[in-house]
Amino acid sequence: MTYRYIIFYKPYGILSQFTKDTPTHNTLKDYIEVPDVYPVGRLDWDSEGLLLLTNHGQLQHRLSHPRFGHQRTYWVQVERIPDVKALTQLQEGVVIQDYRTQPALVQLLPTEPPLPERDPPIRFRKNVPTAWLEMTLTEGKNRQVRRMTAAVGFPTLRLVRISIAHLQLNGLQPGQWRDLTSGELKLLLNLAFAGSSRNSKRR
Repeated sequence: MTYRYIIFYKPYGILSQFTKDTPTHNTLKDYIEVPDVYPVGRLDWDSEGLLLLTNHGQLQHRLSHPRFGHQRTYWVQVERIPDVKALTQLQEGVVIQDYRTQPALVQLLPTEPPLPERDPPIRFRKNVPTAWLEMTLTEGKNRQVRRMTAAVGFPTLRLVRISIAHLQLNGLQPGQWRDLTSGELKLLLNLAFAGSSRNSKRR
């Protein structure tokens, strides 16, 4: 079997699946004509950015498992300008749905990041300023970033995942995909399976 490893820049409004459950949203099938690959984890329909797909089932399982705490980095546009207290809360962990999030790397970006325009654009309100955060998490609870920013009083307006571990979009535009390079793949396999190989040597 030939394994495929794909990075896709998921646009806004696209479901992270190949089956079409609803006529109102497009799916991965509208963009990726590679048979039998499936997303590792997911991005919500209203989120954008990097999605990893593969037909390597063991890799998919290891990367999706909650114990595999690889970093995921997002650029997050929020309503209003978060203060130091809110940033500290996000960094240290907040309670969402009876769960306390793990510590995260969170910083306020000094300028708007270089992203393509969203289609459709976010709702603009003249009297409400917005800000961009860079947030790096090691867990992936359902709609976690949105729930975290809402919990500290700064609702998310736009959410773009820019990296998964060492994997980055590297010039892709929304709707485009590419195969991983040999270097990217080697690092990814080492990251996913290094722990299991060490454990097997101890036995």
